[in-house]
Amino acid sequence: MSIAAPERAPERGLVPAYAAARTRLGLIALLVALAAVGWWWTAREMQDMDGGPWTELGSAGWFLSVWVVMMAAMMLPSVAPTVALYSNLKHTRALGAPLLFTSGYLLVWSAVGLGTYLLARIGAELSGDVLAWDRAGRWVAGATLLIAAAYELTPLKDVCLGKCRTPLGFLLGNWREGLSGAVNMGVRHGAWCVGCCWALMASLFALGVMSIVWMAVVAGLIAFEKLIPSRRAATYGTAAVLILVGGLMLFAPDVVPALSIPGAGPMSPMDEMTP
Repeated sequence: MSIAAPERAPERGLVPAYAAARTRLGLIALLVALAAVGWWWTAREMQDMDGGPWTELGSAGWFLSVWVVMMAAMMLPSVAPTVALYSNLKHTRALGAPLLFTSGYLLVWSAVGLGTYLLARIGAELSGDVLAWDRAGRWVAGATLLIAAAYELTPLKDVCLGKCRTPLGFLLGNWREGLSGAVNMGVRHGAWCVGCCWALMASLFALGVMSIVWMAVVAGLIAFEKLIPSRRAATYGTAAVLILVGGLMLFAPDVVPALSIPGAGPMSPMDEMTP
């Protein structure tokens, strides 16, 4: 039974199997190395910036630059196998098309960052300091984590996660030729990834978007969901973590590991960057 595709799927070329395997490993190593650089740069840039839940985002240019690098650091390791598979199906040892695929993927997450920043700015103008810790901030943060846990168990999450966990079907079903096709496929894959991970990203804002520790935890959950063999274990395990942390946020925030409680320590340098 053949798989229908908008354009004809690639046929087996003459690239030797060992060369294709070497290309895949090289791509994965490159993407993981870029992610490592992203972690290093992000940790340096966000030093002492963690203000806890609903941390101020600073200026637009600064936040967006950090956000793009954050997404590269968090997402490239888990998307690397898909990029490597794309390169194998394309039967090329050149890096151009696979890197354009990756660029299209990151472009979607960059758009999410821009939308998030605008939403935060508009919300701050309309609601003032309603998200302050001593007002509704703590309760909204806890509720966000519980909503994220509930989303893990929805059919939409299951569909989106399926696209991320079985990239071969996605690639064959959405194949586009050429360099523009590589970007197009990366954008499509990124859109499915946003559908899969938006609630986890919302949880990061609820825990402190400038926290390297919680950034690492969320990145680990994303990789856990995409890469472990059992989809049910992935979603139920992630939901359990979110329920636990959400409950602690509501009733015992002092025991949440690595949580910076607003007002409990020195003022974050981020406040000085807020326009």
